[in-house]
Amino acid sequence: METLPLSRAFTLIEPGPVTLVVTNDGHKDNVMTITWTMVMDFSPTFAITTGPWNHSWAALCDRRECVIAIPTVDMIDTVIGIGTCSGADTDKFPKFGLTRVAAHHVGVPLIGQCLANIECRVIDIVERHGIVVLEGLAAWIDPARKEKRMLHAVGDGTFIVDGEKLDRREAMRSKLPDGV
Repeated sequence: METLPLSRAFTLIEPGPVTLVVTNDGHKDNVMTITWTMVMDFSPTFAITTGPWNHSWAALCDRRECVIAIPTVDMIDTVIGIGTCSGADTDKFPKFGLTRVAAHHVGVPLIGQCLANIECRVIDIVERHGIVVLEGLAAWIDPARKEKRMLHAVGDGTFIVDGEKLDRREAMRSKLPDGV
């Protein structure tokens, strides 16, 4: 073993797939790239990490709703483009050719190009850590979409792509909720 600078330790614990989070500030839709996501348990409770430096923070705090959209590897350049410009001065839906699809439970759209979308309500904000806790209200998936591999950000400008699935459901059955 050799020393890894502690400032790079976060690159060892990848939190989940890269997501696009759609918000609306009461005037216009915005979409941001979020690489720090997590599931809270087997219920539809999720968390994202962001903060006041992000244009969408105010919309999350004020409107208390969003859509988590799950892009796939074929969208990597779009994901990076969205994450490297601000909704304060860029209308990202037309800029990146994103298709708005009407949501059923929130006032922001789903993203048609994504593999899946989760409509969410903000149920808690831990401001000290920039953690936004979300309750899933509805989930949508496009089973006809050919590309299903998700992106995982390492945090240093590199990404890992989903690969082969290893099925150990039967060995883990006692720990899985019914229906999974």
